[in-house]
Amino acid sequence: MEGEVLIVGAGPTGLAMAVGLEQKGIPFRIIDKAVGPGEESRAMVVHARTLELYDQFGLAGEMIDKGIIADNVAIFNDGRKRGNIPFDNIGKGLSPFPFVLSLPQDVHERIVIHYLQTKNIEVEWNRELLHYEETDSSVKAVISVGDEREMAEYSYLCGCDGPGSSVRKQMGYDFPGGTYEEVFFVADVMSNSEADGVQVHMSKEGFALVLPVRTSGSLRIIGLVPGQAGQRKEDACYGDVSDYVENHAGIETQTINWFSTYKVHHRVSEHFRRGRVFIGGDAAHIHSPAGGQGMNTGIGDAMNLSWKLAEVIEGGMDAEILDSYEQERIPFARLLVRTTDQVFKGMIADNPVSDAVRDLFMPAMAPALTRFNAVQRTMFRLVSQIHIDYEDSMLSRGSAGKLKSGDRLPWVKYGDSDNYVPLAGAEFHYQLYGQTSAYMRRFMQRSSFALHEFNWTAAARKAGISKNTVMFIRPDGYIAIIADDNNVERFFEYEKTFMNED
Repeated sequence: MEGEVLIVGAGPTGLAMAVGLEQKGIPFRIIDKAVGPGEESRAMVVHARTLELYDQFGLAGEMIDKGIIADNVAIFNDGRKRGNIPFDNIGKGLSPFPFVLSLPQDVHERIVIHYLQTKNIEVEWNRELLHYEETDSSVKAVISVGDEREMAEYSYLCGCDGPGSSVRKQMGYDFPGGTYEEVFFVADVMSNSEADGVQVHMSKEGFALVLPVRTSGSLRIIGLVPGQAGQRKEDACYGDVSDYVENHAGIETQTINWFSTYKVHHRVSEHFRRGRVFIGGDAAHIHSPAGGQGMNTGIGDAMNLSWKLAEVIEGGMDAEILDSYEQERIPFARLLVRTTDQVFKGMIADNPVSDAVRDLFMPAMAPALTRFNAVQRTMFRLVSQIHIDYEDSMLSRGSAGKLKSGDRLPWVKYGDSDNYVPLAGAEFHYQLYGQTSAYMRRFMQRSSFALHEFNWTAAARKAGISKNTVMFIRPDGYIAIIADDNNVERFFEYEKTFMNED
């Protein structure tokens, strides 16, 4: 075979899939029908959970260096500044990355592409999947390379090829949902206007986000094309939105580097898997831009699936565990579409409720509420995606105190280190907080998985970890098994059920 996995699509989801497979040494190929990396950046926000996942591969530091930490969100209504929502260390104590990072998608992608190049892996541009045929043991793919056709065979196929996914269509799945009537624009401009952190501009005339980029004087503006712009809003040019940008957002532009319009959908595929074929990212789910969740969710899909494929291909786990991919990811995708849809409609609709959101809640009440630590923590958990859990997964067993299997491993700081250090390399391992029985200790020491011991501290207790807790941690940093009662059998049965140890 050509390789074990064919990844179709080299956007953030496909690239994250490549990172996960490369770390495990799984032979793969990543293709994209585009001629090269993207130039547009609809996605600008990288959340804490995504940085935690990237940090397992040493990528988070460069992204932070090339991005801007959004320490403040300024709220504007009808061109007038009405309030601030502080984001500086909003997630302090909850994550090693307690902030929101602004990083253009094109820069984001180039960082990951360069990382893969250092591993002697190249994205194959100008290559399109035309057709595939699945057999009992492989997936046979027909790929166009210019005017030529190439046939190749793989163990698995991953479709990360966007909303119009040819992989999803060939799987035969519907993409139920809808399309918002509103047309968005995204612009990369040079300006002398000062950007007070991230700016949210709201009015009856439109909606826009202004985000500073690391390059001095460079701004990304994402907004709604005003109602009277152009004969067809999809054909709008910058001149059609310039009045709104200058008079309502207060941004005087000097140079327009690029400008594009697009429509936003809210859809979730019927399923994320059929046999040896999987879909993730925008190929599987798309939703409104509220909260900057889309790209981050796709990366989460990829990090969830890549280690499972690697374990199955290497023989470490049985193929049945691949069922857990859809089981874990599709409920969150459906919930996300519902919630972002409600938030988006509430912000842009022309009715008394939406007027109250724009005129009262966002400018006055939101900044006041976010001064409270409890509100900040709740907001951070939701927006950063650290709240996602897989409690109902086939791979989750047990609970201890406030924690349950399927939860993300709580982050606990220990001096200059933390309990996330063992996550580097994305391997299964045990973590022990405090003491345990001699029987449990012997079991873990005889296991083929590493054991990492931590003191049970006040910080561990605050994070929800009860004394003498033992956890078996998945490669993606979620808890597979947890117990604080020396229940060796629970761990033994798990390894016996899922792990193919020599």
